[in-house]
Amino acid sequence: MKKLLILPFLAVLAMSAINQNTYNVDVTSSNIIWKGYKVTGEHTGTVKVKNGNLLFTNNQLSGGSFDVDMNSITCTDLDSEYAGKLVGHLKSDDFFSAAKFPTAKFVITRAIPQDTKGNYKIIGNLKIKETTKEIKFPVNMTESNGVVTATGKITIDRSEYDVRFGSGSFFDNLGDKTIYDEFDLNVTLVAKK
Repeated sequence: MKKLLILPFLAVLAMSAINQNTYNVDVTSSNIIWKGYKVTGEHTGTVKVKNGNLLFTNNQLSGGSFDVDMNSITCTDLDSEYAGKLVGHLKSDDFFSAAKFPTAKFVITRAIPQDTKGNYKIIGNLKIKETTKEIKFPVNMTESNGVVTATGKITIDRSEYDVRFGSGSFFDNLGDKTIYDEFDLNVTLVAKK
């Protein structure tokens, strides 16, 4: 009988030894800068984080996720007329179909500490349109006064997400109209308890 009483006590003791905290992403302080490449140059812009959180277990990153508002895409390297045309094209069915798929999502499946300086290897699932793929990328995490900042660069092959417009992998004789499959996202997430 005594053994039966001890088991729940041990379970509670084990749970109390695990210190878990969830930090909610501050969408006004967080940002994502995108950069796409083509034969004749590149374009840059921003896209907004819609919501998200970071989970810490015993003061180490252990999980989390964030959503991206695909209708918030901007272009920052062109004047307003050409930027508007490019943004409209990126939101169209040629690219991200933002009206049909307004949100992209990333979910951390593993966060592997690389050192004691806040560097992690992040493994997770990125969903764009109807496709979910596992991706890996490095992240640096800092904390100051209860605010966590995570920064990382993600390189994505758009062709894996059925975004094929102007792709030399799928279309021949594009010449200088070729748009490269890979694009970069420089992500900064600011999160608070």
